[in-house]
Amino acid sequence: MAAAKESREGVELSSLDGPLFDGSDATKRDLVDYLDGVSSRILPGLVQRALSVVRVRPGQEPFMQKNLPKYAPDWIASTTAWSHASQRDVHYALCDDRRTLLWFANQRAVEYHPALLRDGETVARQLVIDLDPPVDDDFAHVVAAAACVRQALADSGLAGAVKTSGAKGVHVVVPLEPSAIDDTAAATRALAARAEAVDPSVATTAYIKEDREGKVFVDSTRAGGATIVAAYSPRVRPGAPVSFPVAWDDLAGVHPRDFTIRTALGLLGDADPWADALPAPQALPADLVEQGHAIPVARVVAMHEGKRRKRARAAE
Repeated sequence: MAAAKESREGVELSSLDGPLFDGSDATKRDLVDYLDGVSSRILPGLVQRALSVVRVRPGQEPFMQKNLPKYAPDWIASTTAWSHASQRDVHYALCDDRRTLLWFANQRAVEYHPALLRDGETVARQLVIDLDPPVDDDFAHVVAAAACVRQALADSGLAGAVKTSGAKGVHVVVPLEPSAIDDTAAATRALAARAEAVDPSVATTAYIKEDREGKVFVDSTRAGGATIVAAYSPRVRPGAPVSFPVAWDDLAGVHPRDFTIRTALGLLGDADPWADALPAPQALPADLVEQGHAIPVARVVAMHEGKRRKRARAAE
């Protein structure tokens, strides 16, 4: 006897009881139920932002999907943006409502990576610092680096909220009054440098991995057209963890594995700790912006340094 079809918001759901992915300890139904349950809390971070997702098909490796598939229903909103990397237009989905989120869940879209900028906007409304620890590093190291970022923010007259990335690091987000994109990128570089200066034995802004010396990387490149995994988004990691808000003072007592698609809803109840934690939008301090404009873009510096090292090795 064929299984009865299920639908929500007019979205037909299929193969709900199959495993989500190897090592997830979850089914596709767990993913759909989780995203449905958290929809009112994840959607504010997705609305009107070009969306990239990570999907997992049975028996295949996870893959990043940027272009909205041609078979997608016509009620899904979309936007087109030029990709400098691939030199072509990319047709992104805009996940503006529960129905669209359920459709993506049924497509086995596990991770949700919205653009930092809203569709059509030419100003930044948030500043993001991504803390990325070395491979197999202890989360306590990340907590120590997060404390450096928190101190740098306080010293700069700013406040931010912190969440686990759902992988091995954390994201610090600072809501901004509408700010020039170049100034926001510069302020991000300056904050990263100030965080490194708080304790250089813990944090580093070195973009080239071999130069990090086992320290936590304070990534200053999440600006402009970059993306960030949304608060509450699941991740394709063992146990299916989710990116979860944590109070600054509680960070040392948690681990990213504490928050999964099977536990997060119970921990949340009816609350939205991410919305509660985000401070009011702030103006960028002039001295921070000025300092940042004097700091070269890390990715560009790393590219030139990589070429220099390659030439040096060839000369040897």
